[in-house]
Order: sequence, then C-alpha cells, then structure tokens
Amino acid sequence: MVKNSTSPGFSSVVQALEEKKGKATIGLNSISEIEISKIVPNPHQPRLQFDEAKLQELSDSIKTHGIIQPLIVTQNGAGYELVAGERRFQAARLAGLTSVPVIVRKADEQQKLELAIVENVQRHDLSPIEEAKSYKKLAEEFDLSQEEIASKLGKSRSAVANKIRLLGLPVEIQRSLVEGKITEGHCKLLLAIPNAEKQRAFYEMIMKGNLTVRQTEEKTKEVTVRHHKRTVSVDPRIKQIEEELSGALGTKVKLSKSGNGGKILIEYYSEEELGNIVSKIK
Repeated sequence: MVKNSTSPGFSSVVQALEEKKGKATIGLNSISEIEISKIVPNPHQPRLQFDEAKLQELSDSIKTHGIIQPLIVTQNGAGYELVAGERRFQAARLAGLTSVPVIVRKADEQQKLELAIVENVQRHDLSPIEEAKSYKKLAEEFDLSQEEIASKLGKSRSAVANKIRLLGLPVEIQRSLVEGKITEGHCKLLLAIPNAEKQRAFYEMIMKGNLTVRQTEEKTKEVTVRHHKRTVSVDPRIKQIEEELSGALGTKVKLSKSGNGGKILIEYYSEEELGNIVSKIK
C-alpha cells in the first residue's frame, strides 16, 4: 500500500505537478519498478548529512519488508533523476536491491527542489541549517519572496524568516547546530545578541558550561537588557517600514534616523544573495 502524505505543503506541490503534467503521464498513484542503476541522485537534495546508523537500520528494514513508500523521480534522458526519497534510495543500494518502486513525475527545477524540501521537512530529516539553506536557495535561484516560499511549503512566513536568520550566525555556530552540539533554541537566543564577537563568546560559554536553553536565556538577558538601555526607542512608523522592506527583499533591514536624514542597513550572507537583493531593488 502506498503511504500518502497529508501535509498541506506536500499536497500543494504535488497538485502543481499534476496540473502541469495533465493527462499525458503516469497518474499520481501509478507505481513502476525501475532499475537502481538508471536513477541518478537529485542535484537539489537539501539534506547534506545522513546518520549512518539510521541508514543501516532502514537498509535492514528494507531487506525484510521492502520499500513501503515509492520514490519520486523525473525522466532524465534514457534514465531518471531522483526528486524525493534520497534516504530510501541510499538504503536500497546498501541493501543490495537492483530495482525500486517509483512514481514518475514531470517537474521543473523549482518543483524538484520544493518536493525534496517538503519531504525532508515532513520527516524531520533536515537540520535547521539545511532547511534554512534550502529556503534561501528557493529565494535566490527562483526569485521567491518569503511569503511565496511559505505558501508553497505549507509554512508560516515567520517560520521561514526565522530559519533563514540562522544563516546570520558565525559559521562555527551553524556547524555545531548541524552536528547537534547545540539546539535551535540556543541559536535563537544567540541571534538576539548584538554582534558576532559576543555571539561567539556566548557560544563558548554554552559549550564549556554545557548550558541548557533556559540557562543561556538568563545569561543573554543581561546583555540584551544593557544593549536596549543604550538604544533609543524605535518609532513605530520606522519599525513598520523595516518590516515591509524586510518582507520585500527577503532579508533583515534596519533604519536609523539622524536629524532629517538617516541610514538603511540591508543584511546579506553571500554574493548570490546580494545579487538577488540588487535585482529586486532595480
């Protein structure tokens, strides 16, 4: 029996594929058996790391019970390209299978990435950083706003924005989050700290003291309170403009007034993101 997803994000992406392919291709629940050697990995695979022990467990299960949920692929010349099911694909090869059950779809590059992200997010297979990079890739490569990404993947705009914000942390902190040394809760607290140098200092404190999220929160409050005391209260009108600009550009924007003038600070985390922001401004 094919296990169907009920997630709004997954359903919306699949529905888009169905509308695009019309009547000419295999239906939604039509399953084919295809040789593994004819399938190539998804170049848009958002998942960067696989737990070897869990992969072996899945491989052992596949040897006993087979693959319960088919992989999703697209036609690629004489072969096929994997869209969703990377972990099952790797485990099947590990189990020595020569063929796997698949559902063939027609999908453009954007839809391939969307499906891969949705499947991994549903299964909680992506680390927060991998998820953030996937959202960022959708924004940069396909010129999607955070609202559009959220709508396509069945997420709230704030959830997408908060994930992308994690990419503003120093690289070593991001790496620790991927490796499970700290949690996303720790990272959200670190983002409230004014600059990267202080973020690194608190990160070292967390690691050395093995601090919980609650303990970290108490420590960071001392810094953020002192910082806010030195900060002039923000004009609600300025705050609204910041939020509108942030939504339009897909990144954090800060305004600071000085007399009748002021400055606009637009944050970016890569050359590609800078180019994307510039193109939106043009």
